[in-house]
Amino acid sequence: MTIQIYNTMSRKKEPFIPLEEGKVKMYVCGPTVYNYIHIGNARPAIVFDTVRRYLEYRGFDVNYISNFTDVDDKLIRAARELGEDVPTIADRFIDAYFEDVTALGCERADVHPRVTESMDIIIEFIEKLIEKGYAYESAGDVYYRTRSFEEYGKLSHQSIDELKSGARIEVGEKKEDALDFVLWKATKPGEIYWESPWGQGRPGWHIECSAMARKYLGNTIDIHAGGQDLAFPHHENEIAQSEALTGEPFARYWMHNGYINIDNEKMSKSLGNFVLVHDIIKHHDPQVLRFFMLSVHYRHPINYNEELLENAGAGLERLKTSYDNLKHRKQASTSLTDNDQEWLETIKGIQADFVKEMDDDFNTANGIAVLFELSKQANLYLREKNTSVHVIDAFLNGFEELFGALGLKLGGEELLDSEVEELIEKRNTARKERNFQLADEIRDQLKEMNIILEDTPQGIRWRRG
Repeated sequence: MTIQIYNTMSRKKEPFIPLEEGKVKMYVCGPTVYNYIHIGNARPAIVFDTVRRYLEYRGFDVNYISNFTDVDDKLIRAARELGEDVPTIADRFIDAYFEDVTALGCERADVHPRVTESMDIIIEFIEKLIEKGYAYESAGDVYYRTRSFEEYGKLSHQSIDELKSGARIEVGEKKEDALDFVLWKATKPGEIYWESPWGQGRPGWHIECSAMARKYLGNTIDIHAGGQDLAFPHHENEIAQSEALTGEPFARYWMHNGYINIDNEKMSKSLGNFVLVHDIIKHHDPQVLRFFMLSVHYRHPINYNEELLENAGAGLERLKTSYDNLKHRKQASTSLTDNDQEWLETIKGIQADFVKEMDDDFNTANGIAVLFELSKQANLYLREKNTSVHVIDAFLNGFEELFGALGLKLGGEELLDSEVEELIEKRNTARKERNFQLADEIRDQLKEMNIILEDTPQGIRWRRG
């Protein structure tokens, strides 16, 4: 079975065939670090972390690069407003980014390059574009000649004539053509700058990713990904720059996640519905937010509100409850009957269904539906009089494998320290001796430690409160 990826370039699903068998070169556009990330930033972080995890689950070796834009107009504006310098603000919010996305279950990229640490390769890239005639210097600025790249618009499926109708030359710009975009900006008084052959300044936004992607992944990469809003002009401009320089395809597959709405309205600061991840995870389990994001196919828009997030939390809790009931099943047999063999085949079939759904353009929504089928079958099995440790282990492994492929955590007994284990055992003894007062006291004590005990037909299980 071959993984199918919807390629924004071709506007259709294509079999995924990497440049090098078994290896994937993947670049994901990262955030501009001038504030805490909002929920819109969280979606690509979660989505493409999941793509990476699933590719690894399917046996690929993934080289995953995601950048930080740590100098641009927004950072300069924030530095001016806060009375701090740009590097200080960037460092603070890079730390905050890692704190937030780690809580969301995202693994770090193999490399997180920063623009400010990549000036030499960016300047070299621009120099070569000028040499080739694709770029020109104008009073300290450097622009890309958009019309010089004949295939411009092939990602966004727009023609030069369509783009020209909406293009304007702003006051102070020194372009040859309204469609030309900036590669290097001359510094303004009081702004952070770097020395270059064209004077003091800093790079334009688009050239940064082209240079960093090429440095860490080569001229052609397998997957380039980001939010839908980046397809044009950011990714379109990256293609123009990179392919003009190398003469080779920049990326073989382009992936873009859909937008997020807040209560069915577009998220924006002007509407006052700008939701920061930093605030959400103060009141909600970050894993619930991840589960919520994955409950909708990554290319589709997703609507966010508190009720929907709570519903996602309830669904995730149901899955974890099934897993916990399996872990706490008592008196399972070590033998294996014909009926048990049928159950093992059922579990294998469910795991195969998960792969089938995820192979179809990383359909996490359907993948989660398969998880609920696994939960349903596990609950049915636990109703049987005689159960086998082999089947229970297969169910447990199924949960752990599929949760892991989605970057979700099941929790488990590793959260119990020796003191809590001792208290639970002490409570069990009190119940056997019919000392219910002591048992209740221990339950309350555990509750204060954020451990909730639940008496189930499968025995006592616990969960975080």
